[in-house]
Amino acid sequence: MPPKEEKLPIDVVELDSSDDDGDAGVPVAGRTKPDMPHGGKSPVMENQNAVVPPDSSYKPLDSRSFWKAGNFEVGRIKSAAVHGELEHARVHPKFLHSNATSHKWAFGAIAELLDNAVDEISSGATFVKVDRISNPRDNSPALLFQDDGGGMDPERLRKCMSLGYSSKTSNSTIGQYGNGFKTSTMRLGADVIVFSRSSRSGRATQSVGLLSYTFLRRTGQDDVIVPMIDYDISDHWAEPIVYGSRDDWSANLKTIVEWSPFATKMDLLQQFDDIKSHGTRIVVYNLWLNDEGIYELNFDDDDEDIMLRDEANLTSKTNKKGRELQSHISYRLRYSLRAYTSILYLKKFTNFSIILRGKPVEQYNIVDDLKLTKVITYRPQLAGTSKEVLVETSLGFVKDTPSPVCGFNIYHKNRLIRPFWKVTADGSSKGNGVIGVLEANFIEPAHDKQDFERSSLFFKLESRLKQMVMDYWKGHCHLIGLKPLEPHLLNLQRASFVPPQVQVANDQTPPTDFQTVTGLAAHPRPHLNSAESGNIGRTNCNRASPAVQAMAGNATGSVKKDTQIASSSCMSIDQICEENIQLFRRCEAFIQRETELKRTIEELEKELEDTKKKSSELSSRLESQKKLKLLK
Repeated sequence: MPPKEEKLPIDVVELDSSDDDGDAGVPVAGRTKPDMPHGGKSPVMENQNAVVPPDSSYKPLDSRSFWKAGNFEVGRIKSAAVHGELEHARVHPKFLHSNATSHKWAFGAIAELLDNAVDEISSGATFVKVDRISNPRDNSPALLFQDDGGGMDPERLRKCMSLGYSSKTSNSTIGQYGNGFKTSTMRLGADVIVFSRSSRSGRATQSVGLLSYTFLRRTGQDDVIVPMIDYDISDHWAEPIVYGSRDDWSANLKTIVEWSPFATKMDLLQQFDDIKSHGTRIVVYNLWLNDEGIYELNFDDDDEDIMLRDEANLTSKTNKKGRELQSHISYRLRYSLRAYTSILYLKKFTNFSIILRGKPVEQYNIVDDLKLTKVITYRPQLAGTSKEVLVETSLGFVKDTPSPVCGFNIYHKNRLIRPFWKVTADGSSKGNGVIGVLEANFIEPAHDKQDFERSSLFFKLESRLKQMVMDYWKGHCHLIGLKPLEPHLLNLQRASFVPPQVQVANDQTPPTDFQTVTGLAAHPRPHLNSAESGNIGRTNCNRASPAVQAMAGNATGSVKKDTQIASSSCMSIDQICEENIQLFRRCEAFIQRETELKRTIEELEKELEDTKKKSSELSSRLESQKKLKLLK
């Protein structure tokens, strides 16, 4: 097939090599092949005493732990100047690691790859498969992602492998930055190989691309080199697509075979058998380990799930309330991929499935399990546009109320960004058990899609959600057996408030629940989130409330004093929360007033400018008339 000079590789991704390339690209890998075991499992990755060939530019990875994999010295940059071409900036392999650190959470990286598959629904995709497979080189675990979408032709695959390029132009797609594939795959493992088959403009192609941090590090590269090969399969056989020379194409194939899990060209081509006529198959291998030297992803504890080992190890079952909390999806999504993916997308798919380890994920909308549901409409004020945006927020109590679970699931373009975001103050019992769900397309997510950019719209939304929770709580808490303290008890706590260090009058009196809880709340377990740590104090304060009523007539001064202290502390926190809500409302009113004043200022400035123009015109006219009179 004739060369196609119009599709030369992008600068960032050096696909082909030439005699002028020196140490860059494939020839380096070719030199190391006779003495170095194939990529996948190398003696250096598993055995630090391995013998390294003296004529190799090989450099071992410092660590298989992701957070330590970027700790290495950057060597001297080799000259990349080619006769007749301008010098250009290059991307050092270390950037692949530092770029991937935007994903603090491994499930966030997996979600990025699921988003790419979901975006392919418009191209006919009906499933995305996530599974554990074995690396044929060493039988180590590898992570597989496969969909039956439209696939990527050679040009789109090169954009996928490059930084900042995105082929997604629709406003409905989740991906938008052109960076998700690189950050997510490099966060999960050191290496990834992509197989894609596509049919566009009457031409059927299949392509293979290798992004290998191991290859780049071991061969001492100072630029990101991504070997790729393409085939034209329009005539039902695989005909190589050659852009430069046939030797260049063969050198790319040689590098892929040497550093990928597939040792021969035949093994590579067999990967397309599962793709059928179109789709993409991604294999992430050399998966990262945790600080204890164990794989970060746990495939062994549940054959139908992928677990986060470190998060799952934090799970403890000490008491009934702890077990109830840990069984809720708000807790399980931290370490169970099946739980996380079940709520990852707001709207249920009609003809698309996420198949996790051979079993479809059942989508779950938590709104379906809420009681006393209420829909509240929020109208954010967008600057610079006259278009009105309506955001519907569904609020309700969880079924097992009273419950410490609370917060908002905030989605953006159907994708979960912030799960169970607790907007109320820690330590307050108000809002317990209240869950909200909304889709906030008017604010922008952060690059890792696990949070939102801290814009003025975001802070206004946070303030509005706090107000929603408090208004809903006041209007509905009595319907589930909860109610604010009576006014006379509120006055009682104000009159009897004492500092927390006051001791119990009778030393023989056993410590109350409130005293025990005060110690726990001061030093919450570090792995608990705000909802859990706040719950410890709230639960026991609620226990103290009936004691105030039950012992109102008791003449024992010490018991009455203790119950008053417990009540006063709880109520003082609630008072602060109420004051905060009022302050947020006033702040929002001031912000609106400020916006109106700015608009008024802009209008007045415009009027002033117009007046100045008119004045200038009148002055010029007057001057002209004076000159005419003098001439006469």
